[in-house]
Amino acid sequence: MATNSIIAAFSATVLLFSANISFAASSDDAKQSILSDIKTAQRTLNKTQNSISKEQASLAKQIFTKQQSLSKLRAQAAVNRRLADENTLSLDQLQTRLDTWQQQQQYQLNLLSRFVRQNTSNSASSNESTNNQNELLNRVISQINNQEQALYPHFNKQSIVLSNGELSQASTLQVGPVAWFSTQTPKLMGLLNLDDESSALKVALVQSTSNDNPLDNTLNQNGAGSTLLTFDPSLTHLVTSQAQQESPLEHLEKGGLWAIPIILFACFALTIALLKAAQLLRLSKIKMHSQMQLKQFFKAENSSEFAGMQQQLFNLTLQSEKGQIRDDQLFNQLIHDKHKLDNFIGAIAVTAAVAPLLGLLGTVSGMIETFKMMTLFGSGDPEVVSGGIAQALITTELGLVVAIPALVLNALLSRKAKAYYSQLEGFALQLSQLEKGENNV
Repeated sequence: MATNSIIAAFSATVLLFSANISFAASSDDAKQSILSDIKTAQRTLNKTQNSISKEQASLAKQIFTKQQSLSKLRAQAAVNRRLADENTLSLDQLQTRLDTWQQQQQYQLNLLSRFVRQNTSNSASSNESTNNQNELLNRVISQINNQEQALYPHFNKQSIVLSNGELSQASTLQVGPVAWFSTQTPKLMGLLNLDDESSALKVALVQSTSNDNPLDNTLNQNGAGSTLLTFDPSLTHLVTSQAQQESPLEHLEKGGLWAIPIILFACFALTIALLKAAQLLRLSKIKMHSQMQLKQFFKAENSSEFAGMQQQLFNLTLQSEKGQIRDDQLFNQLIHDKHKLDNFIGAIAVTAAVAPLLGLLGTVSGMIETFKMMTLFGSGDPEVVSGGIAQALITTELGLVVAIPALVLNALLSRKAKAYYSQLEGFALQLSQLEKGENNV
């Protein structure tokens, strides 16, 4: 019985082991089958994607072609629609369109005219306006040629006006606003200037009259290298400015009649300032002592320790007893000293106030005369007008030149006088406290 049980148990174990082995084998086969299916599906997917990409590229080309064809058809349709509309336009509509085209043409002409005016060097021709398109185009071409001349300058044969008024053929070289010239007969070299009124090149400055060194020879003597050309950066304005320089006396004479009282006030203020400065510098120095020392000097009646205004205050103190009478005497003496210190300083302040007013009065008078001349002869010449205004402003300039130093001198002298007077007041206050018969403590 036991043997049968053992056999049965062994048989069951063998069957279970066999089942496990068969299950493991079947699992491996299933895994390999699944992997194979996945690889096959991936290959199929790649092929499908490649075919889809090719079809998309082909379809994209077709779509692009169709879009181009559609755009052409739309443009053709628009042209056909416009042509159809042209056939149905009324006379008013055609006139409106014609006016629009004329306005566009006029706008273009205005642009050309503006370009010519902005780039022309001739003021007379720049003020002229024309509606001739061909003429404007010719002017534009001329301006372009001038720009090319400016970029690549070269010598030109041209007529110039000499200093004596004669016309002469010369070789000219223009670089921007600067133009040189060289003549053979006579041998001259220098700078040119454009006359706005006659539109002619005139000799502005002769730089050389040597027969051995005209401009042509200067440029040709070193053809392989560079050549230096001298020129006036101010375009001859510096020469004119130097010719118009004037002396201080001539400058004052242009101020006219109103410059005389300003100069007199200046001399008066200067004299007062010198006298007051000398007076203030000669004043004795204020000696400040303690109250104890003053009592000793007062008891000993030693007035030699002090000098000037300070000595006068000390003497008044010695002559009077302490009280209201002494204080009044000291106060009167201080007022007298203050008047002496401030005397004539106010005249300097008056000069500082009156001088600019006189200058302004002279300017107003000069401006009135300038406007009278403009009324009689017109304002066509700006040099005459500006010259009159410049002369009128000379008195204002002169008044300010006198007033500013006068203000400075008045401030300095007044400060010096006030400082000295304040020291006198302090000394007088000390003296008012002294009393005869006091003992030293």
